[in-house]
Amino acid sequence: MSQVTVSSVVYQIDGLTYESRLAFDAGHKGARPGLLMAPNWMGVGTGAEKIAEAVAAKGYVVLIADLYGQSVRPSNNDEAGAAMMPLKNDRALLRKRMQAALDALQSQELAAVDATKLATFGFCFGGCCSLELARTGAPLKAAVSFHGTLDTPNVADAKNIKGSVLVLHGASDPLVAKEQLPAFEDEMNAAGVDWQLLSYGGAVHSFTDPHANVPGMMMYDAKTAGRAFASMHNLLEEVFKG
Repeated sequence: MSQVTVSSVVYQIDGLTYESRLAFDAGHKGARPGLLMAPNWMGVGTGAEKIAEAVAAKGYVVLIADLYGQSVRPSNNDEAGAAMMPLKNDRALLRKRMQAALDALQSQELAAVDATKLATFGFCFGGCCSLELARTGAPLKAAVSFHGTLDTPNVADAKNIKGSVLVLHGASDPLVAKEQLPAFEDEMNAAGVDWQLLSYGGAVHSFTDPHANVPGMMMYDAKTAGRAFASMHNLLEEVFKG
């Protein structure tokens, strides 16, 4: 029986304190694959924790990356946008914070992580973050983006990607520019990456978020969410074999 618990992991980046959240099965003693989860623009919160708990119950140690800092916890869209945009506009800083979170996942002592079995996944803004971490050459077996933007300032960095890439996209998402899709495909192909892009008909932005309720723009879709998570788990099972 799974006993998933959630605990804080606190660390420093450039003298500032960050508090990520770790979800893991407290009853399991051996090392398990480690997943770095990049939340949507609302950052670390109860919604992100529910997702992390569900994924951890599948047999993973999941760290929700704190990308904004311990003192920044957006409570509305305006605050989330103000916290997110500096990182969207400075991909080097975004990557630095994702790498620090990946380091924290591996160095924390609450749950044993198999350092040979690491992956990242993220939602909306977090999808962008997961892909950017993969583009640094981090030792990831997989990077998964749920309804995230796909653009990057330097497409040549795709050559650094070491693992598989999975993009889970709402075909009717108005917040991901359509030209990003063929550009992403070209980027991945040019770098010889093992990639998949699954486009879900009728789905818009935030299709995994039960609280998303802006018809035609951001809307929860239980069927699509289920299919998307199943696709991620299938890939993780494949890349972590052995």
